[in-house]
Amino acid sequence: MNRIQSKLSEDNLPAKLLSIYFTAGYPKLNDTVEILQQLEKSGVDFVEIGLPFSDPLADGPTIQASSQIALKNGMTTDLLFQQLKNIRKTVSMPLILMGYFNPVLQFGIENFCRKCAEVGIDGLILPDLPLAEFEENYAEIFRKYNLINIFLITPQTSEERIRQIDAASEGFIYMVSSASVTGSSSGFGEKQEAYFKRIASLSLKNPQIIGFGINNSETFQQATKHAKGAIIGSAFIKMLSEEGIAGISAFISAIRKV
Repeated sequence: MNRIQSKLSEDNLPAKLLSIYFTAGYPKLNDTVEILQQLEKSGVDFVEIGLPFSDPLADGPTIQASSQIALKNGMTTDLLFQQLKNIRKTVSMPLILMGYFNPVLQFGIENFCRKCAEVGIDGLILPDLPLAEFEENYAEIFRKYNLINIFLITPQTSEERIRQIDAASEGFIYMVSSASVTGSSSGFGEKQEAYFKRIASLSLKNPQIIGFGINNSETFQQATKHAKGAIIGSAFIKMLSEEGIAGISAFISAIRKV
């Protein structure tokens, strides 16, 4: 069983799952491994490692800036795989690579998936890879290397489309809280609350993890009231830029408090 599936099926989980997103190669080029180790020690359930990209359309200014700095630092896909080659000696939580499809295509789909399997990556989030294209051209390659492809839904996604995504999914569904870019929300209103309830009422076979707009304990609790867990990205990157790796433990503790 894939580590993502194992984590989702654990009986002794905390009340809600917490995932953290950060950009590989930020704040410093070689911080990736230490950040992952500190996140695991702090009790994070799984992590999304962002592949920096020169044109990250769905990302807000904080993640865009971190991506630009990481690229300036010299981060590449090859280097990230080198950094992660021994990660499974010290980190056991599920690890997901999140990025845009173009760099993966340039690397070569099968070669990329093979490298993921070699270093212990469990899943991919590629928001600009359409479901139909994935199923037709890449699903078998992902299965060959025991990788889960995680799809996104938004408040605008139709029920028919949501059910198609649910049928094609093997881990969790990434539930985007709003149609805006990452890092642009400050709390959830009635419209988002209604959206969370609507998706929960569909009784999908895959759990939902909510991303976009979660930045503190309050928004984490709001987001996870109707979902299995939530993802924090921009707020974590802001903390890294201000406090560095030393601030990770306190940041996670503050999110977890009720």
